[in-house]
Amino acid sequence: MEITVSLPNNLLPDKYGKYAAPDDIKNGKPIISFPIKLSDIPADAKTIALTFTDPDSIPVCGFEWIHWTAANIPSSQVELPENFSQIATTPVVQGKNSSASPLLDGPKDVATGYNGPYPPDQTHDYVLKVFALDDNLNLENGFWMNELLHKMNGHIVASAQKTIPSRA
Repeated sequence: MEITVSLPNNLLPDKYGKYAAPDDIKNGKPIISFPIKLSDIPADAKTIALTFTDPDSIPVCGFEWIHWTAANIPSSQVELPENFSQIATTPVVQGKNSSASPLLDGPKDVATGYNGPYPPDQTHDYVLKVFALDDNLNLENGFWMNELLHKMNGHIVASAQKTIPSRA
């Protein structure tokens, strides 16, 4: 399985992160997800799941920031268009991002779905992981990433990972 994301100058385009247009930022969080193309999905895959996290956030906040999780994307959908997080419909479900944390102050209205990169200190390397699964997962919108990881156990037929740098 292979993931393709357009990275001009080897960086995520500004419109999907910290330098998005004001209309595409809600409560300080970029909300327009970037397009993703998938190829070489195994024939026995029924659905796709994804995680998008920031391991470079660990020295900044003490944990790996979760920017986006999604599951039950039909395996026939080999292209996730720009803004997929906001336009996706059933059977796709999306999980909470780290803005949902009870340890963080602030509004929780961008706590599910895509929460784009906003590196505070330097360019961060974000990690997009895509999983081809042999079944739908019994998850509802607003699941936590650990629930996704547990539900995927025993159902992963292929996976791929891409590092996506975004500038501070």
